[in-house]
Amino acid sequence: MTAPRTLAEARAWARTGTELMLDAVAGFDEDAFTAPSVLPGWSRKHLVAHVAANADALCNLVHWAATGEETPMYASAEERAAGIAKGPTLSAGELRSWLTDSANKLAAGLDGLTEEQWRHEVVTVQGRTVPATELPWMRAREVCVHAADLGSAVVTFADLPKGFLTALVAEIGARRELAELPDGPLPEVAAWLAGRPHSLADAPQLGPWL
Repeated sequence: MTAPRTLAEARAWARTGTELMLDAVAGFDEDAFTAPSVLPGWSRKHLVAHVAANADALCNLVHWAATGEETPMYASAEERAAGIAKGPTLSAGELRSWLTDSANKLAAGLDGLTEEQWRHEVVTVQGRTVPATELPWMRAREVCVHAADLGSAVVTFADLPKGFLTALVAEIGARRELAELPDGPLPEVAAWLAGRPHSLADAPQLGPWL
């Protein structure tokens, strides 16, 4: 069972994660952008491109909720992969602009949804049918977790909102069907569950999540 969360909370976490991501990359030069991220095989450019493309994809679902016109997140798996691969071809300035512009467009789209439109159902890239109220949580996971995935000292799991970490731990724990969680600071438990670097002793290794 996932931890209870409100739409307002999820939207606040998405805003916080976006701010953390933007603050982290603000000081990256070309060398910093081409450095490896925490995710195997991905540079920071790959990661930032993925987060920017995710905002564009979620804008498609916002359009779906607002108009009833079926607009999938991605036209195909190839389109999703192409967005990530685009990252290394862009300059630091171009990546920052894409990340900022796509995040602003998504926020504006969410702001424009009516109470009725928030209840409209859309389909995620995993094929789950969810109400539009799920979209801010989907975005919060992307920006918060991937801000830490940049692997800089600017953002770690300890910098993420406690409420977000509590909801994240509940969700991943349920999906991994874990009977119990190890003792430890909440940020470290969240990082472990997400398959990221952590400081927990004697915790079994878990594969990457998200």
